[in-house]
Amino acid sequence: MRSAAREGVIRVASKPGKQKEASVLSRVKSRVVSSPYLPPLAAFVALFLAWELAVRLFKIQPVTLPAPSSVLYEFATSIGFYLPHAGVTLFEALAGFFLGMAVAIVAGIFMAHSPLLERTLLPIAVLANVTPIIAIAPLFILWFGFDALPKILIAAIITFFPMLINSITGFRSIDGNHLEYMQSLHASKREIFFKLRLPNSLPYLFSAARTCVSLSVMGAVVGEWSGSTEGLGNVIMMSSNYLQTERMFSAIFMLAIMGILLTNVVRFIERKVLFWHAMGGDRD
Repeated sequence: MRSAAREGVIRVASKPGKQKEASVLSRVKSRVVSSPYLPPLAAFVALFLAWELAVRLFKIQPVTLPAPSSVLYEFATSIGFYLPHAGVTLFEALAGFFLGMAVAIVAGIFMAHSPLLERTLLPIAVLANVTPIIAIAPLFILWFGFDALPKILIAAIITFFPMLINSITGFRSIDGNHLEYMQSLHASKREIFFKLRLPNSLPYLFSAARTCVSLSVMGAVVGEWSGSTEGLGNVIMMSSNYLQTERMFSAIFMLAIMGILLTNVVRFIERKVLFWHAMGGDRD
């Protein structure tokens, strides 16, 4: 009887411990799943491990595909070489991004208010968007020289179209009841724009900005491929010509870091500005 009672006490006492352990594991699992950083970090680690294993298992020559450990070693030991080139590319990308965004928003304002203007100018914008940027980059180098201006313009062009489409959509996607209410109060077009159209368009503009900020980096690199003496695009081209594969992959790695950081900066600003708007990523 006493032994049975003791076993019952032990079982009862062990249940809260198991429940507490399960609760802790559940909280840890939910934090890992909901974290915006851990899942992609785990994916990158898995990719690098698979890459390293494949290179060593199949004995791939470094000139063809270097191991990620060699690339990281090159990147870490030569960081002083890459940072100045990264600064040049970052300046060209950001300048092109803000230029393309400003022109696209201004054009979007006019097109949103004038269907005739939209039908007139939008085909030209579509034509510029479908033209391969690498085909017109040499022309920009020929017209504007080898300094930063042609790279900025190329980054602006590649940024322009997605921002333009989202601008038009955002400025037009307003609640009809809200518009009628403001018109009943005899609000001017200026007041309707700043108090209704512009706040309503911000989610669309930030959604385009998250995409365009990384596209601007790609545009700057394409411009540097066509003619440049500095920048990460120039490093990639020169490394390819001299079969310096590890240096080429290190420059690509730097570009990836730059794109990820810029996208997260835009996302951070969006959360601060649009605290009233639930982002799609937050809902997930």
